[in-house]
Order: sequence, then structure tokens, then C-alpha cells
Amino acid sequence: MAKPTKSERTERQARVEKMLNQQRSAERSRGMMIVGACMLVGLLIIGAAAYKPIMERLDARQHRDTALEDLGAPASACQKITTKEATGNQEHVEPGTPLDLKDAPPAFGTHYNVWEPMDKKLYTKGDRPEVGRLIHNLEHGYTLVWYDKTAAGDPEMMSVIRGMADKFGGTTNLRHKFIAVPWLKSDGKAFPKGQHIAYTHWSVGGTGSDATGKQVGVWQYCSSPSGAALQDFMIKYPYMDSPEPTVV
Repeated sequence: MAKPTKSERTERQARVEKMLNQQRSAERSRGMMIVGACMLVGLLIIGAAAYKPIMERLDARQHRDTALEDLGAPASACQKITTKEATGNQEHVEPGTPLDLKDAPPAFGTHYNVWEPMDKKLYTKGDRPEVGRLIHNLEHGYTLVWYDKTAAGDPEMMSVIRGMADKFGGTTNLRHKFIAVPWLKSDGKAFPKGQHIAYTHWSVGGTGSDATGKQVGVWQYCSSPSGAALQDFMIKYPYMDSPEPTVV
């Protein structure tokens, strides 16, 4: 076989170098595409994480200039208030202890020896405290607004609930002892048919000369969140009308 000429060797070397350069260029392009894809995924993750709190702030701002009694449905969306003799005052158990929840949701009962602080007013399925802690909040005079799966999946209802929660911000005014929380299927039986919201309170039977001394659990179910009904409910059953009103 004839030995390649210098010209042929140079030409072959040039072709090899061209192929290597093309390969390097392709690898750089693939690397940039991978980096770009990773950045896009990262931005999507960050955006998804930021979407919820941003929407919540927008909802709160949307309702900020609306009075509580004008939020959501009229009071007629709610059933009549019902009561039941309450038990469980000062009956504390360790967190994790199984509780016999006879009512959906509870308004009194044996509860955990810890409770939720006053600063957070709205919880979702992902961060909701255990029911045993929330019953302790009821003992301390909180009004709880419970919402079921239907309400949780309804953007308009949740917007109203966020607007309600925004009306009770802060930790210094004890009249703002308010928490909105989801009622989960795993917690117990469903709300009455067609009702997706429940207001609950643990009453000692009134305040001052009107006090009866008989503790009762208080419920009001609603088909949709009603600021008008909530305002009436909290006026009739204020934080002082509870077993331990001065504990935050």
C-alpha cells in the first residue's frame, strides 16, 4: 500500500479535527440544554411554592375593605345554632392519645395538653394541627371555623374563608381568638348533608349575670361561609364565654 502523502495526511487530520470540534460543540449544546432544563424546573418549583402564599395575600387584599358581615353568603346560608352539654374541661391527655370524637366537628371534649398559638388563623390539609390540640383552643375561648373537602376544593369559598381569617389577625386582641381549619375524612363522620362549613365554640353558659354555669358545645352549620352568620355567632359566644378565656 502506498504511503499517504503529506497533503493527504493534512487533509485527514483536518477532517478528524473538524469531527472533534463538531462533537465538542454538540456536547456543549447538550450541556447548555440540560442546564437550561434544570433552571426551568427550578423556576417552576419556586413559582409553584410562591403561588399559594401570593394568591392568599391577593385574596386577603381583595376582601380587606369588605366588612366581615358582608363577606360570603348571607346568614340564611347557615342553619340554626345547636348546643349540647359539654364535658372534658381540664381533661388533658398526651398528644397522640386516641380521642373518641362523637361530633363532626367537636366543640368540646377530652383534649391534648398543648394547643395552637394565636398567631396563625388559617390552616390547610397540609399543615393542620391535630384535632386534640384544637379542642384545647376551644377550651381557651377560640371560635373555630371548620371547612370540609367540598369547601377546600372551591376557590370562591376558600377566598371568603381567607378573607374571614384576615379580619382576625394579630395576637393582642383576645376577641380575635379565631382559627379556620379543614375537617378531614380521617377525622370522623361528615357534616350534615349539604353543609360544608361549621362554626364551633365551647361555652360556659354565658358571661356576667347571664351565665348559667352549664357548659355546652355550640355548633352552627352552613352550606357556604357567611361572614354575617360568623359575626353574630362570635357576638353571642365571645371568647370570655369559655372555660379558660384568659389563656392565649
